[in-house]
Amino acid sequence: MLNAAAREEDNVSISDEKFREALGDKRIPVLILDNKWHKLFKRSGTTPEIEELEKELTALLKRQGKLNSEIKEIKKIKGELMNNIVSSMDEKDGEAEKKVNDSKRLINESNEKIDQYEDELLELPREIDRVNKELMIQTMALCYETLSENTDEIEKIADWIHNVRIELKKNIIKKQEREFQNADLYTYMHDIFGPDVMEIFDMRYEPTLKKPEQKQESTEEKKEQ
Repeated sequence: MLNAAAREEDNVSISDEKFREALGDKRIPVLILDNKWHKLFKRSGTTPEIEELEKELTALLKRQGKLNSEIKEIKKIKGELMNNIVSSMDEKDGEAEKKVNDSKRLINESNEKIDQYEDELLELPREIDRVNKELMIQTMALCYETLSENTDEIEKIADWIHNVRIELKKNIIKKQEREFQNADLYTYMHDIFGPDVMEIFDMRYEPTLKKPEQKQESTEEKKEQ
């Protein structure tokens, strides 16, 4: 069984090496979207490292969702601008020309913004995967530590139960021996002095447990009398 210092050192080595090696290139579902992952910490609690990574991952996912929404909205506006250009093409006045030029300018700005957002969206999955994997490593380290602590406690309780069972068996035997002894003494005194004299002993109870041979001997004695 590892002591606390040894386990702490072992946890560090496992967290830094074994867990990363075990994960390898495996694709891990986004942990904070998994209800089972959240249930892990209901009893044992979490760590500052896990909480910080959870916040970082949440922010990345929110950013990803926001960018997708922004691109969708910009494309919608871009479509409206295109319609404005088409509807203004037949008009020859200066106001129509200005409207077309403004729409073209806004369309170009929209394209630039879409390109910018799409470039960021290309990087986000890699960043999300990196943070998610680090969160998984921290989760594995915490689970390992909790499992180790629980195993130590289970072993201690198992030892306690084992010792209590032994002590219980000893006490049961002691109790039975005292009961047999009381039965022998009570029977002997009762047979010699009778029930009236036995009252002076102020017995808390009358022994009912008697050895089979004692019952037989007492019956035979009464027959002889």
